Amino acid sequence: MQEMREEIIEKSTEMFLIRGSKGLTMDTIAYEMGISKKTIYKYFNTKRELVKAGSEYLFHKIMELNENPIKEMYLIKDFIFKVLKSENTSQYFQFQKYFPKIYQSLMTRQFTEMDKCITKNIKKGIERGLYRNEINIKLISRFFFIGINNIKDLTIFNPKHFSSIEVQEVYLNFYLRAICTQKGLDYLNNHKNLNF
Repeated sequence: MQEMREEIIEKSTEMFLIRGSKGLTMDTIAYEMGISKKTIYKYFNTKRELVKAGSEYLFHKIMELNENPIKEMYLIKDFIFKVLKSENTSQYFQFQKYFPKIYQSLMTRQFTEMDKCITKNIKKGIERGLYRNEINIKLISRFFFIGINNIKDLTIFNPKHFSSIEVQEVYLNFYLRAICTQKGLDYLNNHKNLNF
């Protein structure tokens, strides 16, 4: 029973990353997996619930890689923006304006998952001597969350002036340079032209 749930999460996450979550339906997922839609709904009440489970699955997979923490941050950034690219961001702004309680609930859940992942990354970076040990982990994790959520605001980062890739790269570089030790900066500088 648990195996089927995990299989649905793995396959649908792969499909979300390739096709985006916006246009992918439960029917398509069921068809691609060779199962009934009813089987999917046995484990997930909505597509949003399935996307959330997929996000958690990917965050855990990234953290299990035991990669260099700086490389992990690039993997996390890429994952976040693949998910954001496939979501309708105007939906979030509508929730924020017309349904503030629902919006706050969504942001709280999103923060909880991301905070676990970023906190683990920061601790690992400190242990490996890549991140400064005097940083306030709880505060830095929140800075990352606020920044990564606000760089998708098109009124501030108008695509006519800034490409989304440029904004993402500059933001992550800014964030990492603020927390890295000299060893971390050396790693970052030696790998800046590589696509992790």
